[in-house]
This record gives sequence, C-alpha cells and structure tokens, in this order.
Amino acid sequence: MATTVIAGGGIAGLTLALALGRRGHRVRVLERSEQPPDGPVVKSAELWQRPMVPQALHDHVLNALGVRTLRRHAPDVLDAALAAGARLLDFTTAAPGDLRALGDDDLGTLVCRRPVLDLVLHRAVQDLPEVTVSHRTTVTGLLLDTSGPSGHRVTGVVTTDGERIPANVVVDASGRRSASRSWLAAAGIAVPDDLTAPSQLRAFGRFYRVRDPGGPVPGPLNRGNAAGGIWSHYSAVVHPADNDVFAITLGTLPGDHATTALRTPGAFTAACRISPYLAAWVDEDAVEPLGPVRIISMPPNILRGTATGRRHSVEGLLNAGDAACVTDPMFGRGMSLALAHAFLLADLIHEHPSADAELRRAAADLADELLRPWYDQGRHDSWSRIERWRAEAGVPMASGAGQTAPVVPQHLWSAARTAAATDPVVWRGIARVQTSLNTPAEIFADKDFLRRVRAAADTPVSSGPRPPTRAELRHAIAAQEGA
Repeated sequence: MATTVIAGGGIAGLTLALALGRRGHRVRVLERSEQPPDGPVVKSAELWQRPMVPQALHDHVLNALGVRTLRRHAPDVLDAALAAGARLLDFTTAAPGDLRALGDDDLGTLVCRRPVLDLVLHRAVQDLPEVTVSHRTTVTGLLLDTSGPSGHRVTGVVTTDGERIPANVVVDASGRRSASRSWLAAAGIAVPDDLTAPSQLRAFGRFYRVRDPGGPVPGPLNRGNAAGGIWSHYSAVVHPADNDVFAITLGTLPGDHATTALRTPGAFTAACRISPYLAAWVDEDAVEPLGPVRIISMPPNILRGTATGRRHSVEGLLNAGDAACVTDPMFGRGMSLALAHAFLLADLIHEHPSADAELRRAAADLADELLRPWYDQGRHDSWSRIERWRAEAGVPMASGAGQTAPVVPQHLWSAARTAAATDPVVWRGIARVQTSLNTPAEIFADKDFLRRVRAAADTPVSSGPRPPTRAELRHAIAAQEGA
C-alpha cells in the first residue's frame, strides 16, 4: 500500500489521514504545533498550545456541508464532538413558516470551538495503527525523482531536523501559507499563479460562557445558528459553541481607525449593546467573559494554482483544505470545505495508488468542481461588502479595483433575499447556498425558484431592528475611550 505524507495536522490534514488510514493506507502526518495534552477533551483542548494557528482562538462553525460530510463518512467523529459538548442547531428555525413539509433535513449546523473539534479529530486519527502523527515537525523541502519521462516526481520530504521521509504522495495541508509554494521554488520549479481577491476584514472576537449551565441562551438566534447581522458599515454576530460557551465577533475594515478601540473590553461591550440582537448576550448578570478581546486580520480569498493546475510538473504533490482554497472567513465555509475536500481527495488517492498524472488531473478537476465555485462566490460577496463599508466610511473605491461580475446577477440576488423573507421555498434555496450545500448556479437554475423570486420580490418586508449608524457606533466607542 502507498505511503502518504501529510504536511499539516489541522482540519484538512487530520481528516485526510482519517479517511486514508481507515482504508489501510500508511500515513505520516507532520505537524508544527505541540502534541495536545491527555485528559478530558474540553480541558485538553483549552490547554493545547498552538501559537501558529491564531484563528483557532476565534469563532468557527461547521455548516450544513460539514455536518453532512461527517454524517456520511465519519459519524463517530460527529458523535464524539457531541459527547464533548458540541451541539447541532437547526438552521430552519429562522425560516418563514414550517419547512418540514419540504423534507430538508440537511440544514443543521455543528457549533463547537475549533480546538475541541480539532482534538476530537486528532484522537480519532491516533487510534488508527496505519497513521503516525509527528508533532513539532515541519517539512522544509521535497525529495524528487527527475529521471522519469514525465519530469519531476515526489519521492518524499525533508524535515527541519534533517529526516528524509519517503512517500508516494505528499499532501500540502499546511493551511493558508500553502508551504508547497516555497518547496517548489526552492527546487527551482515554476510555481503556478494563484487567483486572489481581497476580503478586507478585521475581526474583534471574544468568548463568553452562560452563567446558568444548561439554561436558555441569552437571546434569540435570528439567523438560525447565530444572532446579529452584517450591517452597512460593520458586522456583529454571536455564534454559540460547545458547553454553554459562545463567541461574539465584530467585523470592520482593516483601515477603519475609528473602530480600532474595539480591542478594549469597554468599547467592545458598548458596541454589542447597541447592535441588533446582541445586547442580551453581554448582560453581566447572564454571561461571563472567558478571556480578552482578540483581534485578527483575515486573509484574502485564494484559489491556489498548485491545486487547480492540470499540467503541474510534479507528480504526487497535492493540496488540501486552506492550502488549496481560502474563502472569506465571514461566510463560515472554511472548515466544511476542508472536510469535504479531504474525504474526496482520499477517494482519488485510493483510486490512483501509482500517484501518476491521472491523479494530478483528477485532483485539479475536484478543485474546480468543489472549490472554485466558492472562491468565485467569496470573491463577489467580499467585494460587495467592501463597497458598502467603504462607502459608509467615506473611503473612495479604486476604479474597477477587484470587482468582477457575479455568477448570479446582483439584481436576482437582491430579489431572492427579499423573497426569502416570506417564501419558505426561496428561503430554503438561499439557506442551502449559505450553508454550502448547493452553489448559487445550481439554485438559480431552478425555474420554480426563479418564478417564486419574481412573484414575491415586491412583497413589503419588515426591516427589523435598526443597527446603529456609523456616527452612533463611533460615539459609543469614543465614550469608552474617554471613560
């Protein structure tokens, strides 16, 4: 059986190791971080030191695509996460009317802190005799055979401590940095160009715990699996997690200096109190903060040329998860796409044990089919948000900078969102896009869906609670700065 080396022990790397190991493949996972401590899952996850994964300290969700993927391929992992305190939320609670008649049982979300889910996956992988996980180990380069007729072929990797590990397949699961680009460059091999588009997002996040264990959540989840919204100049969203824990994340433009003070607890809390649906979630009598406000700049949307190139000059080198595609974190698709991509990539590796050019082409086809639509959608959604936020902040847009035509015309998207407020069938279609179960092209190709969109587009819709204006938000922040 072929040996696969996976560089990276995050969601994508561990899932791929799980899928291959359960099929009898020999797998070696090389991970930069420390080994997680032993003990109960939640406590061990909280103690796990992973400074090279800063996003793990912010909120994550596993949307319907991710939940469906686990149910189909690793139900034991889903059960273990639930046993550790994760919860399944019914996304359809936000629908207009009863969706049970539509028979859609897929619209569920797993709410769980990222380290908890990582640790559950890690322990499932550790139980496999065919898989070895090596911590504090980084791949620095590739071992290559250049004698064959097809050019370069992977024969293994070299690590930071000089170990030379043979492999039939090497998978870059190193996350957003996509280390294989530097491996190829160091070997003098041309690196295919990436597709990139800005997300221009800065996030301020803080975790809390409900003071009444097992009690009701502080406020309604108006978004089904979350509370809050993406407003005209910022975002403010609550995401429930495991074990009575939840996270609040405020999103702004990176260059919006008026919101930088949100990194302080006082300003952060003040902004939450005036944001729709969030005030109850910062009530000191009901919740307690679990740490400081953490700030992080989000990456751009990226589709790696190393993942999509069919004429890649290195056979046996593949990309998985964020090393293949990054989408705007605001839309919560990253973990679910990583899970789905890893299981499908494992299918391809199993079908092409010789790791020849056919595997390369099949992996590129998979990236085009699964990842490219969400890169394209993320690019468009990010740019639409950036335009709104910059206009509200009075920051001019560069002419044509980054704008691209959407897969679905903007006027249809707007009409569908309006119709979704009253038509459960339209709501369901939009929800399946939001949770990555269907692409926009698939949903908008349905003639009945389009008919309903056009029929309901002019129906008056309640606008809901009003978010603060930019001036009101700045005033609330400034009042705390002067306090």
